[in-house]
Amino acid sequence: MSKKTLNQANLEKLGAEKLAALVMDLVQGSAALQRRARMELSAAQGPKEVAADLRKRFASLRRATSFVDWRKQKALVKDLEGLLAMIENTIAPHDPNEAFELLWSFLHLAPSVHERTDDSNGAIGGVMSEAVDLIAKLSPTASQDRTALAERVLDAVADAGYGEFDGIIPATAEALGQEGLEHLKQITQVWADAPPTEQELVQYRGYGLMSSAEDSVRRNKQATRSIILADVADAQGDVDAYMARYSEEQLTYGTIAPDVARRLLDAGRVDEAFDIVTRARTAEDGKSIRMFRYDLDAVYEECLEKQGKTEELTAHLRRTFEQTLSASCLRKYLKLLPDFDDIEAEEAALDFAEAYPHLGAGISFLVNWPSLGRAARIAVARAEELNGDSYHTLTSAADALEAQHPLAATLMRRAMVLDTLTGGKSTRYRHAARHLTECRSCDATITDYGDHPSHAQFLEMLRKEHGRKHGFWRLVDS
Repeated sequence: MSKKTLNQANLEKLGAEKLAALVMDLVQGSAALQRRARMELSAAQGPKEVAADLRKRFASLRRATSFVDWRKQKALVKDLEGLLAMIENTIAPHDPNEAFELLWSFLHLAPSVHERTDDSNGAIGGVMSEAVDLIAKLSPTASQDRTALAERVLDAVADAGYGEFDGIIPATAEALGQEGLEHLKQITQVWADAPPTEQELVQYRGYGLMSSAEDSVRRNKQATRSIILADVADAQGDVDAYMARYSEEQLTYGTIAPDVARRLLDAGRVDEAFDIVTRARTAEDGKSIRMFRYDLDAVYEECLEKQGKTEELTAHLRRTFEQTLSASCLRKYLKLLPDFDDIEAEEAALDFAEAYPHLGAGISFLVNWPSLGRAARIAVARAEELNGDSYHTLTSAADALEAQHPLAATLMRRAMVLDTLTGGKSTRYRHAARHLTECRSCDATITDYGDHPSHAQFLEMLRKEHGRKHGFWRLVDS
């Protein structure tokens, strides 16, 4: 490796004096880098100095009011991540209690940060989740009064407007212990049943809702209570308490039933789990649009397996594969078959996939299985059915087939080129130009186009029908 390569070992050879001068040059004009350098200087003085500087930085972030646009948001996220790293690496090893308090304060920064950013990419929320994860890591070693911690948790969850304290109960469950968890249940019930305070009413009056402020406060409290009690029930391993938050109808929802059934399975209550997930699957069957079926089916299959209902499980897996071309279902199905029967069943399943009505789904399954020869065969035989708008499916399939089956790869790329040009999708011109170039590269390896136009014929047809799409042709010619 060159002695000029920019790495830690080579930089260390410069010596402290040169490195200090280099750092001074680099931090000039960058407030973020200057803060980082000061933090490192504080770290050299000890964790107490770092904690003091962190609190100053928290105060500065709370006071800030200017909007952070997308150009500056990346730097803000990096700054927040740096603060977490300081807490974890400099404070926590020496004083877990102080680190715990700093992390709690860090989470309370969420409202002031969210109010002046657009977190549509979830980056700010991600940093807050990292802080909760650190609390989970630290809380067992921190000395916390259990009832006081329970009250802090309730206050935090009740006031969290941006989900910053999501997951805080599982994170602090060990520190809370049974005493703290029971106290949290009690105070949550009292809080949820209490009449709305004037402060709560004022907050909801400002939202301009159709319902009264009193009703809005009560609904919000009921929802929060449900979430808290469910987390407490999970922490205590109390499946019945977890289920109690749902009505009989709600237990048939595809969004709810899998979680409840999974907890029953973990508790060894297989028959109850089977009953819940079966009723939920029946309810889903009655809907015109079926959603959440994957989770339902996964738990249903585990129930059948634990109940020893091998024939039912085998039939279910085969039926699900034929409906969805699920590779995981097919693998489970084949694994349940006797030796040698699985080979014949696999061939039959691949034949089924090859004749599947939805060509894109069939190609995707066969490529990923993998059975590239079959995927290529149906692409060539049913080329007119190729949906050029399925960019992700066809691009990955063409890349997989190109080496051994260049004609199939070319026909897929042609479909995408035609879809782009026919639809006038100018934002995809550069992709279409790339696909056309890839078609040209494959041309030399294709010995027989069969009934399909050669590359020269296809190119001539494109220029004739789409010759005025100059933006596309400039990309092709370049």
